[in-house]
Amino acid sequence: MRRFVFLIILLLFIFPTGCSAGNSPAQGSAPSTSLEYIENKGSDTIVNLALAWAERYQNENPAVRISVTGGGSGTGITALINGTVDIANASRQIKTEELEAARSAGYDPQEFVIARDAIAIVVHPSNPVDHLTLNQLAMIYKGEITNWSELGGEDREIVKLSRETNSGTHVYFLEAVVRMGSDEDKSIFSADTLLLPSSEGIIAEVRENPNAIGYDSLGYITDEVKLVAVSSLENPEAFILPSLETVNNNTYLISRNLYMYTLDVPAGAVKEYMNWIFSTDAQQIVSELGLIPILN
Repeated sequence: MRRFVFLIILLLFIFPTGCSAGNSPAQGSAPSTSLEYIENKGSDTIVNLALAWAERYQNENPAVRISVTGGGSGTGITALINGTVDIANASRQIKTEELEAARSAGYDPQEFVIARDAIAIVVHPSNPVDHLTLNQLAMIYKGEITNWSELGGEDREIVKLSRETNSGTHVYFLEAVVRMGSDEDKSIFSADTLLLPSSEGIIAEVRENPNAIGYDSLGYITDEVKLVAVSSLENPEAFILPSLETVNNNTYLISRNLYMYTLDVPAGAVKEYMNWIFSTDAQQIVSELGLIPILN
């Protein structure tokens, strides 16, 4: 009897139940899908656009997963140099030393202009000042103009707001406004300038502080703050507000390109994604988020 029971147990191990041809696990389960992953990091100016692009692209291409994080242009480019991302977002051009570092690491970064942007000057809605010259902006941020009464406003101390130093927007504003585009000018922001970590932070502070002035990407501007018109260098009396039209016709002075950098010449999933970014559908999202699409 014991021998008979032992034989039954042995047969159960050799021929387990449920292993008929119609129920085998290999035939009963769906085939696995191979996913492609793209790491995308950098500029906070671009992060909302990059997130919207990633969501749309993944919906249309379910075999691709795109991870998007911010942190600033410098953070994205550093990650690119370290080879830890596929695409770096930047609101400024890559610097010569950064490009050399990437090449020394064995990479050949490729530059793509993916949209355009205006740097808008914003103040509290109650502030009567509605236009400034580029030179006045430079003097404000260098600490040479410190009171709104010097600009036709009320007798209030000017509170200067800026993005942090790892921000491409910070670097661009320093070079284009504080230094007035001069390579020989080594001026810096005055020491009492408040450095904020995000574009949303600039808007929130200006919204709450009647004394504040800040600068931000046009895509982040809300009706809770007031836009300030900026004069042309050629005609100091012509004050221009930022818009799609004034950026495209180059009448608004503080405008720039927005960039994506790839580790090398794009291939595979990264190439297909970059090609899609220049499609009509993708560039329509640029407009929807308040930025300026690349015109053909």
